Amino acid sequence: MEGNIIARKSEQSLIHNYYCSDKAELIAIYGRRRVGKTYLVKQMFDNKFDFQYTGMYQVSCKLQLLQFHKYLENYSKRNLPKPKSWFEAFDQLKAYLDTLKKDKIVVFLDEMPWMDTQKSNFLPAFSQFWNDWGSTKSNLKLFVCGSATTWMLSNFIGDKGGLYGRVCRPIYIAPFSLGETEDFLKSIKGMELNRKQILDIYMILGGIPYYLDMLVKGMPIDNNINQLFFSQNAPLRTEFDFLFRSLFKESQIYKNVITVLSTKMKGLSRKEIMEAVATTTGGALSTVLDNLVSCDFIRKYTIIGKKEKDALYQLTDLFSLFYLRFVEKGSGQDDEFWSKMRGTGRVNAWSGYAFEQVCLHHIKQIREAIGISGVVGNAHSWCCKPFIDKSGKHWDGGQIDLLIDRNDDVMNLIEMKFVSDKYVIDEAYEQKLRERASLFKTVTSTKKALHQTFITTYGVAENKYSGIVQSELTMDDLF
Repeated sequence: MEGNIIARKSEQSLIHNYYCSDKAELIAIYGRRRVGKTYLVKQMFDNKFDFQYTGMYQVSCKLQLLQFHKYLENYSKRNLPKPKSWFEAFDQLKAYLDTLKKDKIVVFLDEMPWMDTQKSNFLPAFSQFWNDWGSTKSNLKLFVCGSATTWMLSNFIGDKGGLYGRVCRPIYIAPFSLGETEDFLKSIKGMELNRKQILDIYMILGGIPYYLDMLVKGMPIDNNINQLFFSQNAPLRTEFDFLFRSLFKESQIYKNVITVLSTKMKGLSRKEIMEAVATTTGGALSTVLDNLVSCDFIRKYTIIGKKEKDALYQLTDLFSLFYLRFVEKGSGQDDEFWSKMRGTGRVNAWSGYAFEQVCLHHIKQIREAIGISGVVGNAHSWCCKPFIDKSGKHWDGGQIDLLIDRNDDVMNLIEMKFVSDKYVIDEAYEQKLRERASLFKTVTSTKKALHQTFITTYGVAENKYSGIVQSELTMDDLF
């Protein structure tokens, strides 16, 4: 097993262990589209499989079977009758694999959700193939891949029928972290960029290898973004619609939810989302929200001190956020749109929110930088509306986008600031931080010590007010 693969160390180890095991293995690999699932498997096996087939998007069962038949004839070097059903197709696959006298037989079925067309009986046929034959072959290693995460989780990994408990191990492929993105751009693309440039790219494209691979070495970052999103026939201009159509059957409601959340930085409750998208069936919306969380488009979080039913949903997919803010309604924009937008209030507002989302994607790195990786601590958000307390004192209300509630009697109240130089705390802002800490203690009745923590691009400028900061991180710590 070999390959030129950035990151994915634990995933590679899992795949290798299952390949080397002495029993039949059915391994499901899932994750959002463009995240590198297929690349990982093909690189690990040097694109050498005993059988490999990729499902086709939105084609009939008949066409799927014809293509499957074509691939099977190519691998088996035999003329075979055209299968009329998936039951016949898998019988033919079984007959071919039975002819192989090898220590390990590796089969790769990519984009399996697209094979499961309406009324095709694909899953029952596959279940019979695996249960009656595949699971008895100790040398068979069957890898299944799919971008339609909801199908993979509900219909395959979480199947309550013939495949119940049959998947040996689901392997989730997440987007790259900032550090992994840096490795990819340097090692694979040969791009020598500073970390501010990499952060700028990450806030637009996220850690999606397919998008990152489109960047052109030697071209300025702004020109790259212009070419990818705003030039004539820009390759990523239509990506958003295709992304949702390929992942979800009822794609419009998913896009509606994402669009609504893109306008509310702190997020919305389930009730607020239902009202905004005019959805009448709560059950359908719950499924949509669960699926979007599973696919890494949104996050569900509880505000400290609130109940589960008060949880908020927040858009976290950086690509979707950028698209909806700048690309969706920009069909008439010129080829240099992004270069000209730099420094505007619109871009500054977006970049502040995008940087917060980058931080939320890197909680592990934040905990390590603070020095609490060995301490149990949960990440939360918190907000409070203006109110008058029992003594008659008026409180203005406040919000904390990220806090880490630790079990060592400390809470980190985290401020995230995306600025072009060191962040300067003035007298007014220091007073605001003190008042917010006092408000937080009053509302939550916490007895824990509150540590003001700042995450900024280049650090906090030292002055007479910066002493309020007890721990300080820069963008380098996120890498």
